[in-house]
Amino acid sequence: MLTCLYVGFGGFIGSVFRYLINVFSPSLTMAFPFVTMFINFFGSFLIGAITVFSAKIIPIEPRLMLMLTVGICGGFTTFSTFSLEVMNLLENGKFLLGTSYAILSILVCLLGVYLGRLLILAFAN
Repeated sequence: MLTCLYVGFGGFIGSVFRYLINVFSPSLTMAFPFVTMFINFFGSFLIGAITVFSAKIIPIEPRLMLMLTVGICGGFTTFSTFSLEVMNLLENGKFLLGTSYAILSILVCLLGVYLGRLLILAFAN
């Protein structure tokens, strides 16, 4: 049960940060959802950095690790929002834009995980 509280607290933190970025970001009515893609990139970067940091530099206690990865990063990133935005673009006949956004988002998030891991590995050696 305590583990659920850690994850829930992390999810709260991640979700609030996600909300605040939306509040303070430029117009969210842009044709291409850059804010969501940035959030997903940054969350991917963080989860990559956190996992390698724990494995290579300082082990993170398992509950804290769940709070950071599943909770904060999971609550912060926006895969459901991303999925809805892609579907809306496709349904509105913007097939090229929706497909480009989906593919680019996946590549950008994989790059985020890779760069986060690479950054920590550079300092771990």
